[in-house]
Amino acid sequence: MLTRWPVFESFQYVDFRWMFIGSLASYMAMNMQMITRGWLVLELADDSPLALAMVMSSFSLPVTVVAIIGGALADRIPRRRMVILSQGGNILVTALVATLDVTNVITFGMLLGIGVVNGSLMALNMPSRQAILSDIVPERTLMNAISLTNSAMNATRIAGPAVAGVLIIFIGTHGVFYLISGTYALAVLSVVMIRAGQTAASRSRRGLSSDIGEGMRYVRSNPPILGVNMLMLISSLFGFAYFALMPAWGREALDVGSDDLGFLLMVMGIGALVGTLALAAMGNVGKRGLMLLANCAGWAVGLMAFSQMTSFWAAVPLLLFTGLVSSLVMSLAMTLVQVYASPEMRGRVMSLGMMTFGIQPLSSIPLGFLAVNIGTPNALFVTGVLLLVGTVALVIAYPGFRRVD
Repeated sequence: MLTRWPVFESFQYVDFRWMFIGSLASYMAMNMQMITRGWLVLELADDSPLALAMVMSSFSLPVTVVAIIGGALADRIPRRRMVILSQGGNILVTALVATLDVTNVITFGMLLGIGVVNGSLMALNMPSRQAILSDIVPERTLMNAISLTNSAMNATRIAGPAVAGVLIIFIGTHGVFYLISGTYALAVLSVVMIRAGQTAASRSRRGLSSDIGEGMRYVRSNPPILGVNMLMLISSLFGFAYFALMPAWGREALDVGSDDLGFLLMVMGIGALVGTLALAAMGNVGKRGLMLLANCAGWAVGLMAFSQMTSFWAAVPLLLFTGLVSSLVMSLAMTLVQVYASPEMRGRVMSLGMMTFGIQPLSSIPLGFLAVNIGTPNALFVTGVLLLVGTVALVIAYPGFRRVD
């Protein structure tokens, strides 16, 4: 019955339904892990915003190196297999964190090391997870499939932080980490049921480095993909820095606990869910380049506005708006990348987009230092200004991007 609604068109494909369930479980685990790890860092490092930024960086930095390898492997190795193996690694690593925590031997240094492993596994997972969608649904349905998959992520941004924030009070961070490990196991079981993605997209007999070089040359020669990657780089550097600083901002600006912090992150998730479902219902709209730029500018304004709020309820609508426009940016960007990339290059092209997320520490660590000196709200305001300046600079440097469909 759902497939009669345009917004749920991709659910007519059995493999997509299994992939959606797997994505829902995987993103639920990831969002629960984000707030649980952040709360554990605050306990271990005396509420330091710099410590939060450092742990986020340990997760993000490996993505810069490993994502491009994961993209090349996604085109050489069956994508279904890559998703299963990398998610299996997440089961083991998260269970290890839980055990170290419950035995009271975990340290800040251990969290940094484990963050490197988690980031590497995500970098191996995501190019295959994104590229396999083009193996499951036809191109005309691709934007709907990507938007629905992102809606799964955004739905868990609503439930994940709220559930984790409450559960931390009752079962502690270690109990939540064990629950997250079991959720990753559910994600693996769902992907096992998928029939697509069991053969490699490319049968290249060249070395891995040659395939990586070919992917980079392909992106440079394709203006729409290059423009989208530049926008994703700007968004990663300045738009997502607030993720690392949200726990510190919540305590400093609003004096909230873990449950209220979970609610604030849930509100952002609601906005993001609304955005992705609206995009899924639109079908193949035109002028997507212009839509990307407009929403990126709105994202910047939302960041600047909510960072200066000192009232809990005044911050809620601004967080809702920020979540909505940021989700539209990411869904549109991923759709354009897949539509403009040839099938045998999609893994490598997606990996270059993933690499931009790995560059986040280039801004999050300096912003952590800035937060220590001028306060977390003012540091977040600076990120919004930089995101707006970067978006305007892209419009000036690449005026043709506005006409990308």
